[in-house]
Amino acid sequence: MSSPLSPAQLAAYIDHTLLKPDTSAAHIEKLCAEAREHHFFSVCVNGSWVAAARHFLEDTDVKVASVVGFPLGAMTSDAKRFETECAIDDGAHEIDVVLNIARLKAGDDQYVLRELIDVVEAADERAVKVILETCLLNDEEKVRACKLVVESGAHFVKTSTGFSTAGATIADVKLMRETVGPKFGVKASGGVRDAQTALAMIEAGATRLGTSSGIAIVQGLSGGGTY
Repeated sequence: MSSPLSPAQLAAYIDHTLLKPDTSAAHIEKLCAEAREHHFFSVCVNGSWVAAARHFLEDTDVKVASVVGFPLGAMTSDAKRFETECAIDDGAHEIDVVLNIARLKAGDDQYVLRELIDVVEAADERAVKVILETCLLNDEEKVRACKLVVESGAHFVKTSTGFSTAGATIADVKLMRETVGPKFGVKASGGVRDAQTALAMIEAGATRLGTSSGIAIVQGLSGGGTY
């Protein structure tokens, strides 16, 4: 397929993701080997696998991202902060934290903002991506969430956990990009499974893609060959 990006350029957008509850050490080793082979930007894993992922990716440029408050975002702010600190201690380069969806929907913006500031501080200058779970929000709530994320000092807004009722949409990515401006990070995740969808998300404004289908995406762009 014709594309403005080469397979290698597209691979650099991808957080190669494995968040299933039955993930094993062997699965993590395989995930990291794939990320190393295809030069993905990062692997995204649950907190208990951060140290292992760092070990498997030693002496590579592939980053390790840890989810925090995953997948519901409904735990206490202190728990999210501590989980972030643990992930950083274990070697995480990036944090993907789930926003407190119910607090946002209730209009408790100060609670949401304070919690995000705490996570950003705990991340100690590492990139923080805030998962909005857009499928559970109306457009006004999405805009308000994006503004809170920017104000908190985080670095990305992210569409979805992939564990709720739907994933990323082109409309949501466009709305998020319009709200945060041209330079802020926007991550599309949930349902990004082929090259065509990946390119459409980037065209809509995504600067990072979260997917467990990274290999199929880059091979779809390259016709299955090497790159």
